[in-house]
Amino acid sequence: MPVPVPRQRAVPAAECGPAQVSAVALTEEAYRDTAALGAALTVLLVEDDPSGALVPELRDSAGRPIRVRTARNLTEAGRLLTPDVHCILLDLALPAAGCTDTEDGAELAVLRQVLELAPRHAVIALTASGDAERGAEAVRVGAQDYLFRDELDSRLLSRAIRYAVERKRSDTAERRLAEGRLRAQENRRLERGLLPTPLLEGAALRFAARYRPGRSRALLGGDFYDAVRTPDGTVHAMIGDVCGHGPDEAALGVELRIAWRALTLAGLCGDELLGTLQEVLEHERSDDEIFATLCTVDIAPDGRRAGLCLAGHPAPLLIRPGATPVPRLLPFDNNGPALGLLPGARWPRTQVELGAEWSLMLYTDGLIEGRTSPGGPRLGQDGMLGMIHRQLSEGLRGEDLLRAAVSEVRHLNGDELTDDVAVVLLDRVA
Repeated sequence: MPVPVPRQRAVPAAECGPAQVSAVALTEEAYRDTAALGAALTVLLVEDDPSGALVPELRDSAGRPIRVRTARNLTEAGRLLTPDVHCILLDLALPAAGCTDTEDGAELAVLRQVLELAPRHAVIALTASGDAERGAEAVRVGAQDYLFRDELDSRLLSRAIRYAVERKRSDTAERRLAEGRLRAQENRRLERGLLPTPLLEGAALRFAARYRPGRSRALLGGDFYDAVRTPDGTVHAMIGDVCGHGPDEAALGVELRIAWRALTLAGLCGDELLGTLQEVLEHERSDDEIFATLCTVDIAPDGRRAGLCLAGHPAPLLIRPGATPVPRLLPFDNNGPALGLLPGARWPRTQVELGAEWSLMLYTDGLIEGRTSPGGPRLGQDGMLGMIHRQLSEGLRGEDLLRAAVSEVRHLNGDELTDDVAVVLLDRVA
């Protein structure tokens, strides 16, 4: 009886205020343009003297006038705070909106309100002469600098504005870098947690795997693999490849791997299992053109024979012991279509004899589609067989063999591989 597959649930998009995001982007773009092009600065003076006489005539380092806008209160400041404003001069004597002098924290309440209103703008606090303690507290709260109102001159103020703008830009860059690192760490922890942990307790087999995603700075791609041992002693292993290697393909690969493990532990195998996986793929994929190749093997409890199913995937490589082990491909005449291509497709199961001692290597096409030289022909399965044969003759086995194989493929290609690469090796020693 086919296993029912739940319909895909609609995932709501993350909400975000488009107007706010646009304003932030424009503000940060204005900072970048000013730094890169040396454009004239614009300053917003927030103080209750409508004449604006507090600030002398200002010029930047190139001698160009610094534009000064004046707001008498925070309401006016909000209207004048356009993306081309680079710095806010705030008179700390200005009363804060909705705050009395007797309230706790009222002394710097106006500064806190400005910082909330303009979190991405540089702010210079203006305070009474000699009140350095209040100015220092303003910097601790979030201002970039402080100046005494009665000691302002054009040169001092112009230099302070340029310093405050650059310091804010530097602080913003550091914050974004720290946030980016944190997101990268979280993504790496998440992706690492999604990589499989084979369930092979009690199996007389050795397991090794190598995984290299094609995406830059990623741990997970569209390739996926897994191996489990069922209560009857059968060892099931699989490897697959979702077309593409972006984050969507990686997520779909994880879904297929988890579904395969659940279905295998539930007792499905062969054509019935692949048919159900195709249903999962059809329900979960974002586009009807997306498909996945798959190779599954189920190794009998005595370890001497296995069932093989191929869904558009390259055949595994079998290595038997000897003075010079010679690898060969398992039969691939019954290779069925990739999952997601043909509704109602069938996938024959081929019985193969393994012998008493053997190594079985499952791999994705990223291992064989790299070039043998920059601009040269692809490695292909024949080239892979020759490469593995030579590495075996050098005494490489297990994890060392897989590491050398992936490393040589990258070296032959002359550059980093753009496709995901996954390789699994199962060894049985009598």
